[in-house]
Amino acid sequence: MIGQTTQVDDLRLVALPSAVNCAEMFVRFALAEWRLRELIPEATRITRHLVSASVEGSRSTSPRFLTVRLRLHGDALVIELDDDLRGEPPELAGAQINAVTLPGARRNVWSELPLPTGMSAAAVPLPQRAPNRAQAAAPAPEYAPEQPRVDADSQILQRVLYGLNRGNGRG
Repeated sequence: MIGQTTQVDDLRLVALPSAVNCAEMFVRFALAEWRLRELIPEATRITRHLVSASVEGSRSTSPRFLTVRLRLHGDALVIELDDDLRGEPPELAGAQINAVTLPGARRNVWSELPLPTGMSAAAVPLPQRAPNRAQAAAPAPEYAPEQPRVDADSQILQRVLYGLNRGNGRG
């Protein structure tokens, strides 16, 4: 196993019920972008569980922030959640979930999923992000035509819009 993190993506959310759906969409989008679609079902199941438990432990009168993070590390996808709850991580059948207390009364909860057989974090094709739209419009020189480009799924975008409208009391 390589002990170095190759890619990290995170999302900071307010600990409200809408955070569960937002976190799921974040995981789906990131893993599709990283071409790790086969990990989406289990990663979303774990993420929904972690975020739901964090939201349930939150006070609705003064919601706090939580951070969902995905890391490619060695031969694993690491799903993390940072919040300000205390105690043991929520149990989930079929998943190993760990926790550590961080400075400032914060907690880091995580679970690891193995990458597909024979793949390491260094072999995952990462997206090419350009600092401006003009550069983003130009195809990356190392783009391989035999691997189709992954675009945001229209159903995911519809769910984002629905979730945002529902959170504003309109849906």
